[in-house]
Amino acid sequence: MSPVGILLAAGRGRRFDPAGQRNKLLQPLAGEPVVVASARKLLAAVPRVVAVVPPVDGGVGERLAALGCDVTVCPDADSGMAASLTHAIRHSLPANPQAWLVALGDMPWVDPATLRRLADALAAGAGIAAPVLDGRRGNPVGFGAVHLDALLALSGDAGARRLLQTFPVTEVPVDDPGIFRDIDLPGDLTGG
Repeated sequence: MSPVGILLAAGRGRRFDPAGQRNKLLQPLAGEPVVVASARKLLAAVPRVVAVVPPVDGGVGERLAALGCDVTVCPDADSGMAASLTHAIRHSLPANPQAWLVALGDMPWVDPATLRRLADALAAGAGIAAPVLDGRRGNPVGFGAVHLDALLALSGDAGARRLLQTFPVTEVPVDDPGIFRDIDLPGDLTGG
């Protein structure tokens, strides 16, 4: 059974634009918004993607819905990444998922093959699956249903990082530097 993809697209991107005038997820990258590129990759790897957006998203949710994502608005998005993650997981529960593959809206360079390998590891029973390149773990990360209670108990801005420090992690070797590359600053849109 394929995991449900979760695309976290509810952050403010304060480092990208401290004034809050430009949403980094809507910045053009190879002819489409950053978040659209990220969503396309996730949709290529899993059949269902729940995308989390904030109450005021500048059109992010509309673009993601047009791609086929199941968009949900997280009213508490400003309280940290954990609020968005737990919101998405709760939103997915009526479908009784056995795992979640959690991707970030500002990481458009992750290779779809990496996402498929993580999905395969989860389908094979991994409790937590993370991509690894040159001994370093990156994103996205997958979680099996065995961690549902721990995921729903998360709070703050660290997301699920604590779970990766507490529970065994199935490391999935990849040749994909995109697992480390996100967009935090305007220069990241063009930098290698």
